[in-house]
Amino acid sequence: MKSYELIVFDWDGTLMDSELRIVTCMQRAARDTANPVPAEHEVREIIGLSMHKAVQRLFPEVERQGVETVIEAYREHWLGEEVPASALFPDAENVIEGLVDAGYLLAVATGKSRRGLDKVLAESGLGDRFHATRCADEAFSKPHPQMLEDILTDLNTGPERALVIGDTEYDMQMAANARVDALGVDYGAHAAQRLIDTGALQVLGGLAELPPWLKQQTQQGVEQSA
Repeated sequence: MKSYELIVFDWDGTLMDSELRIVTCMQRAARDTANPVPAEHEVREIIGLSMHKAVQRLFPEVERQGVETVIEAYREHWLGEEVPASALFPDAENVIEGLVDAGYLLAVATGKSRRGLDKVLAESGLGDRFHATRCADEAFSKPHPQMLEDILTDLNTGPERALVIGDTEYDMQMAANARVDALGVDYGAHAAQRLIDTGALQVLGGLAELPPWLKQQTQQGVEQSA
């Protein structure tokens, strides 16, 4: 068993309950740009990807300039005040605070843009709890490992000492591509079995299960080395 030093969280669907807002903003962006309006389940499938990958997957017939138009329309709705803001999942703030107090390094690797992440970090009050953050406009989109590899480099942490927490197969695949362990959460965009099939060690039913899981890994590691 391993003793981890760095916990890397996905944001949307893992720490923040933003699914409804993402779906609403994407559907409104489609209407604004005269594109077919995607169904809720179709938008759920692209949560976690960069905006460019997400829009290309949702609207495969749209040319490059049209992709940029959809992205801009989406961002206008996301950064505006018409669509209600998202809330953190239950226990998210307490778990983050507890991990900080326990001495863990914390980071975020997200498909959001830097502008979007900075906005929700400020709104949630959690911005100063994370030692590093990486966004999809700063690196290749998940499941490419660049975001995670950049965080490992920035925090001088080996992949064997890091753990990814996410709600989509893209999080699990990113972790596997960087040779990092990962846990899934079963309340986000992708089902638990899908997370297991793409590399999750285990799937948590809530963030409150994370601290005892980490404690158990540390205890078992100590016992094995004794």
